[in-house]
Amino acid sequence: MIWNQHIECMSREDMEALQLRRLQEMVDRIYYNVPFYRRKLQEVGFMPGDIRHLSDLSKLPFTTKQDLRDNYPFGIFAVPMSEVVRVHASSGTTGKPTVVGYSRKDLDNWAEVTARCLYMANTDRQGVVQVAYGYGLFTGGLGIHGGAERIGASVIPMSGGNTEKQLMLMEDFGTTLLGCTPSYAMHMAEVLEQSGMDRSRFKIKYGVFGAEPWSERMRKQIEDRWQIKAYDIYGLSEIMGPGVANDCDARKGLHIHEDHFYPEIIDPATEEVLPEGKKGELVFTTFTKEAFPLLRYRTRDITALHRETCDCGRTLVRMDKITGRTDDMLIIRGVNVFPTQVESVLLEFGEAAPHYQLIVEREGTLDKLTIEVELSAALFSDTVTGLSKLEARIRRRIDSVLGISADIRLVEPGRVPRFEGKSKRVIDKREI
Repeated sequence: MIWNQHIECMSREDMEALQLRRLQEMVDRIYYNVPFYRRKLQEVGFMPGDIRHLSDLSKLPFTTKQDLRDNYPFGIFAVPMSEVVRVHASSGTTGKPTVVGYSRKDLDNWAEVTARCLYMANTDRQGVVQVAYGYGLFTGGLGIHGGAERIGASVIPMSGGNTEKQLMLMEDFGTTLLGCTPSYAMHMAEVLEQSGMDRSRFKIKYGVFGAEPWSERMRKQIEDRWQIKAYDIYGLSEIMGPGVANDCDARKGLHIHEDHFYPEIIDPATEEVLPEGKKGELVFTTFTKEAFPLLRYRTRDITALHRETCDCGRTLVRMDKITGRTDDMLIIRGVNVFPTQVESVLLEFGEAAPHYQLIVEREGTLDKLTIEVELSAALFSDTVTGLSKLEARIRRRIDSVLGISADIRLVEPGRVPRFEGKSKRVIDKREI
């Protein structure tokens, strides 16, 4: 089903009754089928049948990425491998990956929630969906692919990279929706502009972008350069993959498919549950996953939740756009800095391209932040005086908004590395 009105417009009372029943079933399932969770629950004195209210969830232990690594590869699976029909893994760059498994029913649910997301992005069976997320162990490509097929749209399984061919097929095949990371969408726009191709020959109208934090200013840049509507899709491999949440045309947050994924917001320091509207760390409990259920998984993503009915009519809880992660947050001279904060400032300046890197070094006992900002070819050829004035303007704005001084380094076009997957915004050279 594409537009699941029964679920997406369900009353809060009925939704909470459904969630309680599914939570009770899920806790029973992990207690009897996952030794790791049985030990965790016994440590806090919880037994199957002790869940009587949704608020009881706050008494249960958290799950962390380290728990997944400690139980590598299949220690948290709740079904035998004979019932696991697909395995994915995180795109981590160090150590063992975090491994996730899917039963046939899990894949069916995944296609359902991702189809709901694509429908929010105005895609139906008449759509032509070009998937430029990576395929393979990364969940992005196959996740969007499954949702598009569930809708009945035509799917172009391009994966990432080969940008010139991406653009050629986008024009030739009549792509109407593009799915990829926002940084790759900007890179594709840049290549399109340099290629001399006629944008008016393209049929693309929409895009679903995710897998990395991105600002509202970047959304506007993507929309202006591509002449499309850009939607934010959210997911993570451990919880399911893309399709956990998506924003609608109201643009007042991303609707979470809370019949499958129960969200909480906690204070990352105290681990206390925060009230609605307060910003903190997003935590998920999976209700319906058979192969790889997770209890109170700490995502490290920073956001807030809102439960009032959306202008679009959906009653599903909404989460704010992710502003960063607790584990990619930089602390520089006592100030918390997220790359998306820097991005928002840089995009205020029309002269700055949306390509930048934060370089952090330690000089003696002090941290030094350098921001490399790429300029367009026309502006980079400006006078030395003009460039110095621009550097000073950006530096003052960074100081004003972030409360921290930074060196600004304007660099020539193409200097900042491009990424076909997740962009690497931070180079931390400190030895802490």
